[in-house]
Amino acid sequence: MKIAIASEGKYVSGHFGHCEGFTIYEVEDKKVLNKNFTPNPGHRPGFLPIFLKDQGANVIIAGGMGATAQDLFNENGIEVVVGAQGICDDVVEKYLIGELKSTGSVCTEHEHEGHCNE
Repeated sequence: MKIAIASEGKYVSGHFGHCEGFTIYEVEDKKVLNKNFTPNPGHRPGFLPIFLKDQGANVIIAGGMGATAQDLFNENGIEVVVGAQGICDDVVEKYLIGELKSTGSVCTEHEHEGHCNE
């Protein structure tokens, strides 16, 4: 399983599309085997869900995400978890033990970029 977290440095990004990049965790038996950082190749409508699917992601975690992106991830069989905050390593551990639940929030106003998860 691969879990991608929209990241700003070591923290979960408030808005998935405009994040610095993605910390991708390779997980087996609820243990992290490996992680790497992939820079965001750029925000274009419909592109990032396919990009992350090609990276092998099964789950995407972000602070906030628009409805279209959430729908595209779901159509590609990728679980969406939004409303996450904190240090990426801590967030992935919470996900693995079942303590991280999606708030289901949807970003609708991009003029407030960086505040989608508030």
